[in-house]
Amino acid sequence: MTEFGGPEALHLIDVPQEPLGPGQVRVQVTAATVNPTDTYARNGTYQQRDPVKEFPYVPGMDVAGVLAEVGEGVQLDIAVGEHVMGVVVPTGAHGGYREDIVLPAGSIARVPAGASDVAASTLPMNGLTARLALDRMDLQPGQVLAVTGAAGAFGGYVVQLAKAAGLTVVADASEADEALVRELGADVVVRRGDDVAQRIREQYPDGVDGLADGAVQDAKVLPAVKDGGAVATVRGYQGDGERGLKVHPVLVREYSERADELDGLRRAVDDGLLTLRVAQTFPAADAAEAHRRLEAGGVRGRLVLTSYPTSARPPDGVAAAGGQRVRRAASGR
Repeated sequence: MTEFGGPEALHLIDVPQEPLGPGQVRVQVTAATVNPTDTYARNGTYQQRDPVKEFPYVPGMDVAGVLAEVGEGVQLDIAVGEHVMGVVVPTGAHGGYREDIVLPAGSIARVPAGASDVAASTLPMNGLTARLALDRMDLQPGQVLAVTGAAGAFGGYVVQLAKAAGLTVVADASEADEALVRELGADVVVRRGDDVAQRIREQYPDGVDGLADGAVQDAKVLPAVKDGGAVATVRGYQGDGERGLKVHPVLVREYSERADELDGLRRAVDDGLLTLRVAQTFPAADAAEAHRRLEAGGVRGRLVLTSYPTSARPPDGVAAAGGQRVRRAASGR
């Protein structure tokens, strides 16, 4: 994007290839996931909290593709040519919606066995955020965790990782999503909505030990948690300071170079503990349509942008940012 706006603000543009430095790797991107964070960056919602300081800005926080080059000092058990997935912290033109990206070596891992790049691209950002949320809450086996937004990508991963850790999970869902959330492993399912805290308390009168608030209900859902309990939030909410609640705003950048954690998620997929969910794919040039689809609501799983077919690849350095293709003059590069 070269300005803030609706989905039509997304365009295809040419950007210089990023230089490869020590401790870094280059990935040829074949799949990039579309997340709500991308839409908020595009429309300017995050300007006050985390301002975009330069244009063009390329959104995108997770990718998959082929390891193309390894920088000086990098020691990996992954060979050039192998398929990898990675988490991206976008800054300026450095975002996931581009066909060639340079990342810290600690930001990538092999794709899960048998998984396509499209499927693998859905794991890094939401999976690491879920892992971080559970690590910060530090609940013990047998304790009860509530998850809002359980049918979403973050919430679904939290449910599955929590079950693998021996927690009891109570999750919210619409009637249409109840079967999905139960399939993900929730022990108890309550109807989603503004009164979800009351519904959780009906099941656990003393309150739950922890809460992962994927639905971003903030203060509305805090009554579900017992005094002194733990809460993980995903949009910076820090709680109301009452009842001794331990509120942990989680940002994936804290784990963005934790290759060990990302590889642990890969192993969890290999072991059948995590489910990769792809809702729909779009050619990179249709990124604007992918944003429209996400903002319309009701998406289950992730929308994924795919790279150009080999027979129709654009020149080196084209960033896949959606909409239409806008060429920049050589003097402007």
